[in-house]
Amino acid sequence: MRCASRSDELVFFVNGRKVMERNVDPEGTLLTFLRKNLRLTGTKYACGRGGCGACTVMVSKHDPVSRKIQRHFSVTACLMPICSLYGAAVTTVEGVGSIKTRLHPVQERIAKSHGTQCGFCTPGMVMSMYTLLRNHPQPSEEQLTEALGGNLCRCTGYRPILESGRTFCMESNSCQQKGTGKCCLDWGENDSSRLGKKNEICTKLFAKEEFQSLDPTQELIFPPELLRMAENPEKRTLTFYGERVTWISPGTLKDLLELKVKHPEAPLVVGNTSLGPAMKSQRQFHPVLLSPARISELSMVTKTSDGLTIGAGCSLAQTQDILAERIAELPEEKTQTYRALLKHLRSLAGQQIRNMASLGGHVISRHCCSDLNPVLAVSNATLNLISAEGTRQIPLNEHFLAGLASADLKPEEILESVHIPHSQKWEFVSAFRQAQCQQNALPHVNAGMRVLLKEGTDSIEDLSIAYGGVGAATISAHRSCQQLLGRRWNELMLDEACRLLLDEVSLPGSAPGGRVEFKRTLVVSFLFKFYLEVLQELKKLVKLFSVAVGADSRHRSEVSDQFLSALEDFPVTIPQGVQTYQNVDPHQPLQDPVGRPIMHLSALKHATGEAMFCDDIPVVDKELFMALVTSSRAHAKIISIDVSKALELPEVVDVITAEDIPGTNGAEGDKLLAVEEVTCVGQIICAVVAETDVQAKRATEKIEITYEDLEPVIFTIKDAIKHNSFLCPEKKLEQGNVEEAFEKVDQTIEGEVHVGGQEHFYMETQRVLVIPKTEDKELDIYVSTQDPAHVQKTVSSTLNIPINRITCHVKRVGGGFGGKVGKPAVFGAIAAVGAIKTGHPIRLVLDREDDMLITGGRHPLFGKYKVGFTNNGRIKALDIECYINGGCTLDDSELVTEFLILKLENAYKIRNLRFRGRACMTNLPSNTAFRGFGFPQGALVTESCITAVAAKCGLPPEKIREKNMYKTVDKTIYKQAFNPETLIRCWNECLDKSSFHSRRMQVEEFNKKNYWKKKGIAIIPMKFSVGFAATSYHQAAALVHIYTDGSVLVTHGGNELGQGIHTKMLQVASRELKIPMSCIHISETSTATVPNTIATAASVGADVNGRAVQNACQILLKRLEPIIKKHPEGTWENWIEAAFEQRISLSATGYFRGYKAFMDWEKGVGDPFPYYVYGAACSEVEIDCLTGAHKKIRTDIIMDACCSLNPAIDIGQIEGSFIQGMGLYTTEELKYSPEGILYSRSPDEYKIPTITDVPEEFNVSLLPSSQTPLTIYSSKGLGESGMFLGSSVFFAIADAVATVRRERDIAEDFMVQSPATPERVRMACADRFTKMIPRDDPETFKPWSIPIA
Repeated sequence: MRCASRSDELVFFVNGRKVMERNVDPEGTLLTFLRKNLRLTGTKYACGRGGCGACTVMVSKHDPVSRKIQRHFSVTACLMPICSLYGAAVTTVEGVGSIKTRLHPVQERIAKSHGTQCGFCTPGMVMSMYTLLRNHPQPSEEQLTEALGGNLCRCTGYRPILESGRTFCMESNSCQQKGTGKCCLDWGENDSSRLGKKNEICTKLFAKEEFQSLDPTQELIFPPELLRMAENPEKRTLTFYGERVTWISPGTLKDLLELKVKHPEAPLVVGNTSLGPAMKSQRQFHPVLLSPARISELSMVTKTSDGLTIGAGCSLAQTQDILAERIAELPEEKTQTYRALLKHLRSLAGQQIRNMASLGGHVISRHCCSDLNPVLAVSNATLNLISAEGTRQIPLNEHFLAGLASADLKPEEILESVHIPHSQKWEFVSAFRQAQCQQNALPHVNAGMRVLLKEGTDSIEDLSIAYGGVGAATISAHRSCQQLLGRRWNELMLDEACRLLLDEVSLPGSAPGGRVEFKRTLVVSFLFKFYLEVLQELKKLVKLFSVAVGADSRHRSEVSDQFLSALEDFPVTIPQGVQTYQNVDPHQPLQDPVGRPIMHLSALKHATGEAMFCDDIPVVDKELFMALVTSSRAHAKIISIDVSKALELPEVVDVITAEDIPGTNGAEGDKLLAVEEVTCVGQIICAVVAETDVQAKRATEKIEITYEDLEPVIFTIKDAIKHNSFLCPEKKLEQGNVEEAFEKVDQTIEGEVHVGGQEHFYMETQRVLVIPKTEDKELDIYVSTQDPAHVQKTVSSTLNIPINRITCHVKRVGGGFGGKVGKPAVFGAIAAVGAIKTGHPIRLVLDREDDMLITGGRHPLFGKYKVGFTNNGRIKALDIECYINGGCTLDDSELVTEFLILKLENAYKIRNLRFRGRACMTNLPSNTAFRGFGFPQGALVTESCITAVAAKCGLPPEKIREKNMYKTVDKTIYKQAFNPETLIRCWNECLDKSSFHSRRMQVEEFNKKNYWKKKGIAIIPMKFSVGFAATSYHQAAALVHIYTDGSVLVTHGGNELGQGIHTKMLQVASRELKIPMSCIHISETSTATVPNTIATAASVGADVNGRAVQNACQILLKRLEPIIKKHPEGTWENWIEAAFEQRISLSATGYFRGYKAFMDWEKGVGDPFPYYVYGAACSEVEIDCLTGAHKKIRTDIIMDACCSLNPAIDIGQIEGSFIQGMGLYTTEELKYSPEGILYSRSPDEYKIPTITDVPEEFNVSLLPSSQTPLTIYSSKGLGESGMFLGSSVFFAIADAVATVRRERDIAEDFMVQSPATPERVRMACADRFTKMIPRDDPETFKPWSIPIA
């Protein structure tokens, strides 16, 4: 309970205004305080672990050590303890600028550069860039990439965000000629004649010259009061008492040491980057927390002749600066250790975490994958400890790292500083790490290595090697190193060292984190890299030494030129690129916005944090919070649910169970709340309702559920096939005579393809606010969904009240990607039951962990193929069988199976085909709709067949693709006619624009010269069918009101998910009504204005709703026609006034009956899709054969958008979906335990692409001069099609791996596994190191994770 003693006053500033708080809760974070207490909702809650950057704010502090006025640093507010802000100034996105007062250049530029789509990540991006500019008004491109490394975006693909940031940079590597602002792709006047003015190609999506300039003098000043406080620091101890936790912040080192004697168990909290996540996910609890933030002695830096002593309180970012400064001052031989540490610091976490985490905290935490401890351990670093008793030194060695009591801190001691000695001549220190992706990712394995050679020789005098990620703590290979002393640095020593290391650094098959064989391989691969590095350095040193002493240096090992590339790490580069599209007809009126790159309607509000999302709605009177209780078993009978302990907690109001549902509890086999049985981990059993979200979550832990396990428990597709466990009948399409064709071909291949699942990772988790009205059982539901009508219907049947009493409102959605089509209805219905039962408004906001656990994602797929072909690569017969892992309920699995089968042929005409698909029923959370809807998994199987055929024929894959592509007007496997002309144009244009053939030769040349690094290149065609395979799903409606002042309100059935649908609808209305966009407004999507809507999905949202808006506008214009004819010179306002006087209705409902679409599965024929989107992508990568890492060098995408409604939005959709697809095929890996528990439930474990994953050169072109009469203004829906083009990166990696395997004479392997993670790439590049590692018999251990595809 809250202590009787009175808390001190917490004083800090937010956006220049003073905040004084006495009743702060030490468990509270800055994010909660900003959102709940100050109602500053621009700072977003997205992951709660500091891993995504959505809650980034700037903290400024006076630095008493350097006497500088202030230091600005970006931090993640979700980890920042509120009590740690004493004397700090916080700036949030609202303090930077506002659309009501003045926009800051950062906000203006990110918006106008189209760097925002859903806008949920935008305030964080703005704050990271703003902080950078406060410290460096003209940053370098490297600083920009570093600043944004900790910010995730799921929509844009990052390029436009970087583009906006680059406008502030001093140097720019882009092709803009210095000063002229002209781009080499902007053709001159003379050149445009070959296209004719009408078809002019444009490469500018925004006008740089319109931006306001950055004026650093106009920024908020550091509050003078805080300056005075910092000049005369408060020496007394500050104490803040909470309900369960006390926060103590001493003012002097003496006080801190006394407190440590009094509270020996209390941890010291500096950045909270280690303790915060542990308290959240592992439920760690500490009644007393000590904050050493105000103690300057812990931030001291001392330079001595033998090394550098850095205060334990220095942040990792400060440590980075200190090391960089020292490296610049000292000769190279003395800074080997500092360079190694700096290398790791650059990729350790994101900028915000480096700003918060302290060096001391990093060392003391002893995380198994700590990046600095292995380097510090090998370089003989010393820890300076201090206590009330005095000081002492202990070595940072293997005993300390293992946590042995004799080598550890005593409970009353604290770490004061870390001493890092200089390196010396003939000493070499290196650091290595390999993670799922290049930046902001925890390493799988890392290492620090140091060797001291006897002067002038290559014999080992001292050797030290330490690894992280291969045990519970950093492991030092002390024994192996001792045995190698005195040996010469050559191949014999290397072989012996590998053998010794694998013996000493042993990893059991069941080791936590899995990837055991990969980790063992990295242990020796890193040693080999170090071996080569030292040889290379030795070569330089020995040359100098030999000249000086006249010694003979001929008998040494040398690094062959072919091996040299193994020494280089992939550089972090800022992507360049050109976006080309067709300009509008010069005769188009300036006021007509269709076809122009108009900025997203909400972009400026996104950038200022003023765009309201579901959870930004202010607290409603008497509002309660809901938290969900989920199953911890995969298949079990519920014996009992005991809620008594939860109800005893203060502020807990009720627990909602299935018995409280007045209407229907979901569907048979798909219950909203579990009854009697659970069929997966993460199934919702009941929900707690409490006065605060904190209490609701605490109460969920007090609910005791007793289970009785049931058989069988099925997780994998293999098991489902074995148990004949399927969700729906098989779907099948066939043409020609497959069996007969197989008998007549020259060759056949059979292969397997495994495609992992994918988490939607929308930045805004699932959330809903249900407000019961006082009469007629009416409900207002504010929900983040793609399908408000579905939420409305589900709530209606759950509560057993008519649909007309329920209104669903959707203002905007922070990303959906298919994950907010069906699932929000479940959360809406459960929250509605809570609202009806308690009579209070209910707010339900899922934590990222729960969202990832409960909601399912893309279906994992297992595909088997048999392909028959002639020796020249013509495919005569293809038989593909696909199984998808549907999870425990049907959801969209049957539809996904159908779409998968319909789309499998992709761009190829094969006369004899058989496609079969099944959805497996397993004990995993139900998988659901996801952008591309089966196509990204299925088409990977088809393209893998093509690659296999190419390998067998000894031909390049692009030749096989070309040979088998549709060439003339033809019919698909389901007998739908289409013309492939545009497909072929995209393919040829892509070959041409990417200079494919010459680059293929350059890749081959590079590969001949390099043994440990290989390049790969691939080009992939795409025929993507748009829409739902049913006419009724293509209907749409709109409601347009014209008010008497001439302003227009448009409502339609589409939802704004970030794809710019509202912007496009305004463009349509503007063209039709012939009035400026500024006169038209869209407020929200609501089931009360447009009823019975269809989900905004399948890429047709803008198509069908655009037709409905067009229809409504045309009806209105027809009514106004007589008035306009009579007064042609009149203004719009005059005409509207006259119409009102003449009693002409100024409101119209527009309707579009939908595209015709049907499919007869019995006959296997139909016209399921209104039209196709064609495209092609070429990607080039480079892989590191020793670590499995890859670098994306270049991607060129050609997409057929016909006549784009808005090229900026459409290019944004293509880039965003491409990067999302690239994530699916390279880094996004879901890991499940053998008990069916999802491990990857946060951005720490699940890696979506970051800024450094964008290809170094990234070009997107919309195919010019193509038409389609079917759609609105000949445009096409591009929301999903780019997803599959991400596979061009996958096949480029596969191309590089195939080169390695051919070079090393390794047998062809026709098993394809996606994603192409570093683990899979490394293990496929088999070599002497993969051969020497021990392999475990799978029967002898229980694996940490299981493959579910």
